[in-house]
Amino acid sequence: MSLPHDARRAEIVVDLAAVRHNVRRIADEVGPDVALMVVVKADAYGHGMVPVARAAREAGAPWLGVATLDEALALREAGDTGRLLAWLTVPGEDWAAAVAADVDVTAYTTAELDHLVDAVARAGRPARLQLKIDTGLNRGGCAPADWPALVAAARAGQDAGHWRVTGIWSHLAASDDPDHPANPAQQRVFREALDAAEAAGLEPEVRHLANSAAALLQPESRFDLVRVGLASYGLDPAPGHTPDLGLRPAMSATATVAMTKRLAPGDGVSYGHTWVADQPVTVGLLPVGYADGVPRHAGNTAEVGVAGTRRPVRGRVCMDQLVVELAGPGEEPAVGAGDRVVLFGSAPDPTAQDWAEACGTISYEIVSRIGGRFARRWVDSEEQS
Repeated sequence: MSLPHDARRAEIVVDLAAVRHNVRRIADEVGPDVALMVVVKADAYGHGMVPVARAAREAGAPWLGVATLDEALALREAGDTGRLLAWLTVPGEDWAAAVAADVDVTAYTTAELDHLVDAVARAGRPARLQLKIDTGLNRGGCAPADWPALVAAARAGQDAGHWRVTGIWSHLAASDDPDHPANPAQQRVFREALDAAEAAGLEPEVRHLANSAAALLQPESRFDLVRVGLASYGLDPAPGHTPDLGLRPAMSATATVAMTKRLAPGDGVSYGHTWVADQPVTVGLLPVGYADGVPRHAGNTAEVGVAGTRRPVRGRVCMDQLVVELAGPGEEPAVGAGDRVVLFGSAPDPTAQDWAEACGTISYEIVSRIGGRFARRWVDSEEQS
């Protein structure tokens, strides 16, 4: 039998007012002629897909984006009726329910179009179809050599009444580095793909290439729509390059100190004694670990927020717990057993970006992996003010 998450032990709090603020701020930045898609895949990067989707809609986002058909259908079941794009399927997956639910689906190959014809027949209605061109990420999408055949088949299917091509899009590989040569190269391939689609007689509603970083740093990549994920959650998609737009982190992760103890010089902490005290210190035990999504790489590198100060993680992060140095020689710890500390949130406490840099990863991973036995709660600071 599964046990309920106990907020007394550890908690993730998501401020939906911050999401709305960020969406509105990004929309102001990209301008009224560019539509905004808020990407809520992967449970909205760990923030909670359904509540975040509602907040994004409240902030005026006309589009939502998800990876899988299951995610799209979950949004429909939760009552979302707006424009919604899904883009990641596998051979044999049933598209009929998504077509019936008015989800825009994405095809990369003519084989997928053949599969979609059958799904349309079973759904009893035409599909909304978007085509993805691989402009150089070399991940999903149609290879440029195969693009003429794909757009020709898409036009034939549209003429036959199977679908309407609503969008053409691609994804950038290095948008967080504005000077990377891949950016103009991919834009060039994308424009060539749009020309080929036009020559085939396709007139999509939206053409989209830019993710969060490109939307904010490369105006020439915006086209008709931008897909904004990380920035919607108040995190910087291109550290060192993004101007201060006043975005607010929506997520904070906290844990309760389970106990404290005093260590003498020479005492080692956690498995392998990778940290050994060289002076008397007070440490605190936090009841969260890598089973809860706390990166094991945070050991001896990351910091937590303790009563307005930052204190280091000491020793290896374990499956269920980690240790934090709370006070040095002659100091009284500012917190004790039963008090809360902040793993990451908003400055001056450590941020998800701070944790990412400490762990050698990106803030996307920090927020999307945290969870496990953390309780999760959604608040609205606008309603509370």
